[in-house]
Amino acid sequence: MADNEMIRRERQGDVLVVTLDRPDRLNAATPAMFETIAEALSDLEGARAVLLTGAGRGFCSGADVGGGALNAADPGLATYEALTTSYNPTVRAVIDLDVPVVSAVRGPAAGIGCSLALAADICVASESAYFLQAFVNIGLVPDGGASWMLPRLIGRARALEMMLLGERVPAAKALDWGLIHRVVADDALDAEALALATRLAAGPTVALGLIRRGVAAALESTLDTALEREAQDQRRARGTADSMEGGMAFLSKRKPDFRGR
Repeated sequence: MADNEMIRRERQGDVLVVTLDRPDRLNAATPAMFETIAEALSDLEGARAVLLTGAGRGFCSGADVGGGALNAADPGLATYEALTTSYNPTVRAVIDLDVPVVSAVRGPAAGIGCSLALAADICVASESAYFLQAFVNIGLVPDGGASWMLPRLIGRARALEMMLLGERVPAAKALDWGLIHRVVADDALDAEALALATRLAAGPTVALGLIRRGVAAALESTLDTALEREAQDQRRARGTADSMEGGMAFLSKRKPDFRGR
């Protein structure tokens, strides 16, 4: 897929790097941008991990409210359609991938940008990053899966604090809350996030995909259902070449050479 004016897609080894590329608008998201992200993720072309990042000073400042729904005859319907046909399917596409996902956040991750960043398996933030659910400040409600993700990541009390008060959560506080995974210096963000994505891309890809989907399913299931799913997933993982390589490497006391199959 060719790059366009809203995102860049490039390979760094076995990592697919998807960069939101509207730096003059802090990567404010249009429905078309999110559709392009989903398109980029629909064909990994053999990539074994994905890195989501933003160009310039921000990850994503939220939905672009400069037009679109505001100018529609029925703003509520236009917003609903943008969510159900563009924004939500893209968040779902990130969560449903067969490979692990890392997000790298500097500056704002606000609104739908916050949801996109937190849909990743590992979110690395720079010291200048912040996370924001500002919907209440303009009379709206959180979207993009925020009401599902935030309570599961940080608990009901902190999720409601973010959503009801509409205040910035700086990177350090986000890390303390367990909202994100790591905070690094601003100038170290790109290298740190790529290193993590590269490490994941060198892992047992099938098993990693089963792990990420198993955790998502377990959040919605009973213990017995989770136990059965684990058994089924373990059966599948055990049949992979990477599992055989991992076992042989363990017995030989060497580092395994996983090939993603």
